[in-house]
Amino acid sequence: MKTILSSETMDIPEGVAIKVHAKVIEVEGPRGKLTRDFKHLNLDFQLIKDDVTGKRQLKIDSWFGSRKASASIRTALSHVNNLIAGVTQGFLYKMRFVYAHFPINASISGNNKSIEIRNFLGEKKVRKVDMLDGVTIVRSEKVKDEITLEGNDIELVSRSCALINQKCHVKKKDIRKFLDGIYVSEKGKIAVEE
Repeated sequence: MKTILSSETMDIPEGVAIKVHAKVIEVEGPRGKLTRDFKHLNLDFQLIKDDVTGKRQLKIDSWFGSRKASASIRTALSHVNNLIAGVTQGFLYKMRFVYAHFPINASISGNNKSIEIRNFLGEKKVRKVDMLDGVTIVRSEKVKDEITLEGNDIELVSRSCALINQKCHVKKKDIRKFLDGIYVSEKGKIAVEE
């Protein structure tokens, strides 16, 4: 069954500028600018002003959409929320080194843009992972065997974590026993709201 019109709105916080042009949304805030393309979704995006509160809002409509099309409204809103959180607070992921015997050795190079992993399971191979655009990687000062990845775009930060994680997969062993690797231990924002 198709619904004639399903729509949802979200408030745009102060200090964030949003532009909508042909399903491409551009969000600008104190930490920078992010854009995202929604051309693959059959939705209408408009910037409106709420009559009662006077706040700026983003309205997303789906005309004659199936259940899947209507569900994609909430998905698009979540993506825009992540863009807003990125340009206001930024995203921070923490990763921990896990090993039973051979200590994993990591050195950060290239102006905090890449990491070299050595001595994984005692292997001589050097694993090098370059971070995606706008993602920086630093060693934690207080915690041993921990690295933190920071950036504005949640997708790029999480994908960079995935690249590091995938470089340290144990081959030809029982992975229930050999749990060595680098795993995401914590996800959060850089600027924590008071």
